[in-house]
Amino acid sequence: MPIRQIIVTFYLLLFLSVGAGSAAFFWQTRQEYNQLRAVELATQRRLAEAEQRLREQEQVLQRLRTDPAYVEMKIRQRLGYARPEEFIFRFEE
Repeated sequence: MPIRQIIVTFYLLLFLSVGAGSAAFFWQTRQEYNQLRAVELATQRRLAEAEQRLREQEQVLQRLRTDPAYVEMKIRQRLGYARPEEFIFRFEE
């Protein structure tokens, strides 16, 4: 077997092994990217939900600051308060 053919075969095998290694590395990197993208999408969804809850809480806070009827309703609901002429009946479910 001539030396030239051995060298060409060696370089061909080297090229194929580097190509296979690169393909494996690319595949693994692509899988990690897909996982990170899924985590990012879930985090963005949770962030949007948290922002929506924050907006709702800000609206409630604004009503508590400006609307006396709303404040009275919340006090009655949460603390069970009543006016002096009212009776509160509680039923167990």
